[in-house]
Amino acid sequence: MASEKPLAAVTCTAPVNIAVIKYWGKRDEELVLPINSSLSVTLHQDQLKTTTTAVISKDFTEDRIWLNGREEDVGQPRLQACLREIRCLARKRRNSRDGDPLPSSLSCKVHVASVNNFPTAAGLASSAAGYACLVAAGVGLSPVIPVLKRLMGEKHCRPGVQDQPGQHTYTLARVYGVESDLSEVARRGSGSACRSLYGGFVEWQMGEQADGKDSIARQVAPESHWPELRVLILVVSAEKKLTGSTVGMRASVETSPLLRFRAESVVPARMAEMARCIRERDFPSFAQLTMKDSNQFHATCLDTFPPISYLNAISWRIIHLVHRFNAHHGDTKVAYTFDAGPNAVIFTLDDTVAEFVAAVWHGFPPGSNGDTFLKGLQVRPAPLSAELQAALAMEPTPGGVKYIIVTQVGPGPQILDDPCAHLLGPDGLPKPAA
Repeated sequence: MASEKPLAAVTCTAPVNIAVIKYWGKRDEELVLPINSSLSVTLHQDQLKTTTTAVISKDFTEDRIWLNGREEDVGQPRLQACLREIRCLARKRRNSRDGDPLPSSLSCKVHVASVNNFPTAAGLASSAAGYACLVAAGVGLSPVIPVLKRLMGEKHCRPGVQDQPGQHTYTLARVYGVESDLSEVARRGSGSACRSLYGGFVEWQMGEQADGKDSIARQVAPESHWPELRVLILVVSAEKKLTGSTVGMRASVETSPLLRFRAESVVPARMAEMARCIRERDFPSFAQLTMKDSNQFHATCLDTFPPISYLNAISWRIIHLVHRFNAHHGDTKVAYTFDAGPNAVIFTLDDTVAEFVAAVWHGFPPGSNGDTFLKGLQVRPAPLSAELQAALAMEPTPGGVKYIIVTQVGPGPQILDDPCAHLLGPDGLPKPAA
């Protein structure tokens, strides 16, 4: 039985990231090294985030983990590799910074609880957010925030915005020297998790070294760089996808000639062009490249044998709606991208959001959830013009889109300096639901 006072506890939040140049396929399964570089947009945690609490105690007899209130198998190879790397990194950092290792804490078992405020395993990068959060929280255990303050000084670990009395957040960027090391560790859990360690626009460099030391993420631009950019998540299905990303990637690497051509001949130029689009805030070019890369990613899935299809009929109707919307305006005002699932991620600018939401509402009218169909950032309703309605040429599909989450570009992980935020109680078990 756990003691009433755990040795250390830390709670962290981490964001979802959506790739606009996709990662699909590994050159090394064990080290999770990709066959191509990728580039993503970090979404704001006010709308989509994972929250994770990690607790260590000398009284714990085994590692345990709970996801969304349900205990999961802690023996999963990726999870074990991630925990092993976290302990190694924590030991290395403690030795290098203080000269006073804590072998007792680093050999202790850990209890972890994690919750997502968005659908899990539905193609919304839940594993990326989850592993980024686990790594940030796990490394934060040794030393925890008060010790970080003492070792590095207040100037390197300042409180974030105080949302509520007594509650502060610490971004990893404020903890000197943490992000570059964590990038490699997070990758071992889920490749795209390394991108969730940064806010804004993030590149994951594929690297060339066999040991993967140069396969890390770096920030291309901060979250403040493009304030007009908006992101809409059109949730088509919250169901778990039939083919998991790991299995799908392996099959594509083994059987798809298109995947190899894409990685070697297409992606390098697209990475450079996408970085330029972001740097110059060139939305039409950003949008077109985003859609083309999404289409090619799903083409490689269809080129896999047997073929993999992550899109469904509603996904295709959304694609048609976007192209007809843009054609009506004679300009690329909206872009779609789909990860390994049927849910659409839409990029647009703030002055287009209201009209596009009206178009989605027309094409996929909500059922009984009209009051909750729109979530996240507030959107002022806009009437759908007769001209645009005619241009869409769509018979409405009621309930095709379950709901819309409206968000924007956001920051990287944050450590919460508030015991009340912990998901685990003093006994190391999940707190009862409120």
